[in-house]
Amino acid sequence: MSSELRVEQVSVVYPEQAFAALDKVSLTIGAKDLTVALGPSGCGKTTLLNLLAGFVQPSSGQLSLNGQRITRPGADRAVVFQDDALLPWLNVLDNVAFGLRLQGVSKTEREKTANAMLSLVGLAEFAQQQIWQLSGGMRQRVGIARALASHSEVLLMDEPFGALDAFTREQMQELLLKVWSHTGRRIFLITHDIEEALILASHLVLMTPRPGRIQESLTLDFNQRWLKGEPIRSIKSDPSFIRLREQLLSSLTAQPALREAA
Repeated sequence: MSSELRVEQVSVVYPEQAFAALDKVSLTIGAKDLTVALGPSGCGKTTLLNLLAGFVQPSSGQLSLNGQRITRPGADRAVVFQDDALLPWLNVLDNVAFGLRLQGVSKTEREKTANAMLSLVGLAEFAQQQIWQLSGGMRQRVGIARALASHSEVLLMDEPFGALDAFTREQMQELLLKVWSHTGRRIFLITHDIEEALILASHLVLMTPRPGRIQESLTLDFNQRWLKGEPIRSIKSDPSFIRLREQLLSSLTAQPALREAA
């Protein structure tokens, strides 16, 4: 059986729109891949993530995981949203354990798993804190821990660091790479931030707006350089990183929809 997450010739047309949100998009995400979809607002990257999550269905084409067609949300795919979507009446530990509680996992087992995931994201000492006592970055860590606690095969991330300040955002990028390396989880993340896409992605896809298509696909190793010990600031100031960042920026600003809006 295939261990791939596959998007095959997928198009999406919403009834209220005069154009396709996605047009014949094909993408393969292998085991342990960290794939990033980069593009401006209106390029269909959120629609693509919602398809992978099973929240919406394609107008044509199909999606599959391990050879099984995706037709609805499932426990094999966890989503981390830009808005942390935590439950304010539960403390940190209970938020992380909430999905396991719904699955009928015993209190002892779900708290054991939740504590392990909180340790992984650096929040072990905050397990009994209330959500309102946490910073934005800490709440996102709780959201990641909750997704990891589900033991899902795929982690889908919808611009998870978009609302954070630049310093916290870089810390969260490093955390995600640490979690990815430690767990071997297959990750699909969407962003409009070029530097974020470059530092995180093992596989980067550049999307065009209206209709959303994949314009370019790149295999990158900047994340491996960080995992081997090179500081993130050193990588981001490397001439090869800067050159590729400028190439992607040129590609984005040359897209027709952006020229028309200028």
